Amino acid sequence: MTTIFRWEIKNWYPVTMGLLALWLACCLWGWMVPPAWSISLPKGLVKSNSLSKVVEVSPPQGLQKLSEALDMYRPQVSILSPKPDEVIQETTVKVTFQVEGLPLFQDKELELGPHLHVLVDNQPGMDVFDITQPLILKDLSPGTHILRVFAARPWQESFKNEGAYLQINFHVFTKTDENQPDPKLPLLTFNQPIGNLGAEPILLDYYLTNAPLHLVAQEHQNDNIGDWRIRATINNSSFILDHWQPLYLKGFNPGSNWVKLELIDDQGNGIRNGFNSVARLFTYKPNGQDGISKLTRGEISLDKARQIVDINRVDITPSSQVPSPSPEPPSVQVINAPSAEASEPSSSSTKEISGIPSPSTQIPSPVPMESEAPKTDNSETFPKLIPEETPPSPSIDDSNHTIDPTPITPTITSDSPKPLKRSPVTSKKPIAERNLP
Repeated sequence: MTTIFRWEIKNWYPVTMGLLALWLACCLWGWMVPPAWSISLPKGLVKSNSLSKVVEVSPPQGLQKLSEALDMYRPQVSILSPKPDEVIQETTVKVTFQVEGLPLFQDKELELGPHLHVLVDNQPGMDVFDITQPLILKDLSPGTHILRVFAARPWQESFKNEGAYLQINFHVFTKTDENQPDPKLPLLTFNQPIGNLGAEPILLDYYLTNAPLHLVAQEHQNDNIGDWRIRATINNSSFILDHWQPLYLKGFNPGSNWVKLELIDDQGNGIRNGFNSVARLFTYKPNGQDGISKLTRGEISLDKARQIVDINRVDITPSSQVPSPSPEPPSVQVINAPSAEASEPSSSSTKEISGIPSPSTQIPSPVPMESEAPKTDNSETFPKLIPEETPPSPSIDDSNHTIDPTPITPTITSDSPKPLKRSPVTSKKPIAERNLP
């Protein structure tokens, strides 16, 4: 028995040591090689928990060209009413906006143009093209509400420069604790996709506030700057974004689709603040005939499509904040010598220059005259129209005398923004088509 026992120990010892060495080698190999999902992932996409047909593609060529015409703008959005933290004693609220640095208009044919995207509480947004009229919000529930607004390109992609976004809280009858995100924490605002969409690729876009740049947050691991990521889930397929930029995706099934966006930290935990986890339902109907669908498929020529980014190329009624000169020169009135057959002034001239007495004779588009009308008591009222010292006017025969005036083009001050450097935020370089991991 002793001999057999010693023989078993002698033979099993090298076998045991070999198995131990193999186990250690496997452990070391697993420690040195990272998981397969973290190798050579596309920029901006970190990982996925399931396979998906949805793939990221380059933005449509036409949209890239049109976007270049808007890159010089840096819209600055203001909410004139209601005032921040205002308590309103009715359920209907009138909202007025002001926008500087971006012309707002809607092309009549394509029904597209630069606009504001407005969200009330956590409801899907609405588009506002004309800010000369207030936006009417009806049947608001009592309590606290939040109004979020940002400037958007004609195809719904948000401007991401500083000042393009603004939010305020207001209250109906009384204040409550709802709809009040912490202004010191990052906040996610969902933009696209929503509604009915008629062409691929489909835009995935959102707005971030109070979130540091991803690279800045990763630069120093021991600082107090929190990192952020966006976890996007489309029809149960999830992937993570670590760059704030729009994505164009294709591979959706016709019919209803849903997308969920979550703002998370570098540990994958949700950053709780108001609306940092939001889901939206949209419907994909191929061969849509709306303007965005036609632009996406390239069915509209670039020359024609430019009328949705250039206010000077279309016949539209711009909003009051459009920094573009009016095509009609303002009417100019001069005081002429009294005439025996003077006619009554028109109502339109009274509207254009209010509070100024109408002269007895009005000559449209006058030419500067070397003569001066007889001095009246109005000489102090119109210091810009009547020179102080000019030679006496010659006598004029009013019987059959007609003056053919030479039109004067008055100088019009334009509020058009000066061209700026293109925004480096959103890269428009074509990218290779890739599957979402």
